[in-house]
Amino acid sequence: MAKSAFLQAVSEDIRLRGYSIRTEHSYLYWIKSFILFHQKKHPQEMGAEEVKNFLSWLANQRHVAVNTQKVALNALVFLYHKFLKLELGELGFKHAVKQRSLPVVLSVAEVAAVLQHLKGLPLLVVSLLYGSGLRVSECLRLRVQDVDLEHLSITVRDGKGRKDRQTLLSRSLVPTLKQRIEQALALQQQDNLRGIGPSLPFALGRKYPSAYRQAGWMYLFPSTCLCAHPLTGVLCRHHLHDSVIRKTLQPAVVASGIRKKVNCHTFRHSFATHLLQSGYDIRTVQELLGHNDVATTQIYTHVIGQHYAGTVSPLDKLIHPPELKEPLCSYRSSAA
Repeated sequence: MAKSAFLQAVSEDIRLRGYSIRTEHSYLYWIKSFILFHQKKHPQEMGAEEVKNFLSWLANQRHVAVNTQKVALNALVFLYHKFLKLELGELGFKHAVKQRSLPVVLSVAEVAAVLQHLKGLPLLVVSLLYGSGLRVSECLRLRVQDVDLEHLSITVRDGKGRKDRQTLLSRSLVPTLKQRIEQALALQQQDNLRGIGPSLPFALGRKYPSAYRQAGWMYLFPSTCLCAHPLTGVLCRHHLHDSVIRKTLQPAVVASGIRKKVNCHTFRHSFATHLLQSGYDIRTVQELLGHNDVATTQIYTHVIGQHYAGTVSPLDKLIHPPELKEPLCSYRSSAA
């Protein structure tokens, strides 16, 4: 999509600061939306009042989620503070209301049921999401050098918050991963004959011109087609798009008969919950998930009821609890 001269300048500044492609696209989207909201008025002619009106409109008219509003705020703060070098000061706008929502978690049996209806590459990806607690983007960005089959560990590079972390690897996946690595390296060798290789981060390709030939940089889940690198324009092979996994997962969920709202992230939630249910301490789970604050990880204690310190329903303490032997709809006939 063509960009205006102003948005192109913002895009170049974002790249200069080393932000991810996802962040760049997100910031440009909200900056453009902000400009269009104010009838294409130049941001230098606007300030805190216009930013406040836009964010309040998102919260009160568009009813966006609080996280969406925060992303829009971050984009505008970047625009004014870092790009335009203008201070916004105290905005004082009304934030969208954030309500605590518990994550959807599958039981062990439900996870097994979904996996039984998957095969091939999607089966391996979803198994890694559940077995290692990965986000789908983290899984698909894995390179050969990030998987340690001997020590059963996975290194997540440049994860959420631009952090690296290590997590565990299921021993049961080792044979399949060995085969997947061999297939990926065979594809890399074919690409190398044409002078093509996997997409490389930042300016690594210029610093090490032959890095695309090294096995360690090959994606574990390469795309089936070639593309132009979004930064350099060089023809390369990127990793598989996450939509491939999502489109395969939904039929498997339906076939398994599960009536929960399941997506790729559900398996990361299930990973954390099942570890806590198995007795692992919350700090260990926090490290494996890569959470900055243990309070983020504590949401899973609500899912399994640990937050209530073993409290049981008073109904279970009755000496003679009621027995619901009649059909629940029998009240209709009795009322008649």
